[in-house]
Amino acid sequence: MSEIKVGKYIVLTDRLYTETDEWVKIEGDIAIVGITDYAQKKLRDIVGIELPQIQKEVKAGEPVGVVESVKAAADIFSPLSGIIIEVNQALVEHPETINKDPYGNGWIFKLKITDPNEKEKLLSPEKYIDKIKGG
Repeated sequence: MSEIKVGKYIVLTDRLYTETDEWVKIEGDIAIVGITDYAQKKLRDIVGIELPQIQKEVKAGEPVGVVESVKAAADIFSPLSGIIIEVNQALVEHPETINKDPYGNGWIFKLKITDPNEKEKLLSPEKYIDKIKGG
């Protein structure tokens, strides 16, 4: 897995991204989802999380959870349509994991993808870098 540094932010090249700062790692028909390094640094100290509901069917762009920081609360949006099959329960006890390891142990949920064509709407690492630089 290689990474690109954009100022103080890291973008991984093995993922796709959303306009709302989620990352997606696709493995077959499963999408692993979390928030980006950029998002966690903007939020600062993450102190709580509201995880999505397992077995819930969601549409791309739909809010599925909330990340709470000392600064603000931010919705987590589903990057693709599908069914939530797993959540990272460890984050309930240790939400700060998202700050320490947003692309690894800080993953938030896994989704069984129901519309593989939606992947085309996600941002490549290069397009996400452009978004960060512009924002």
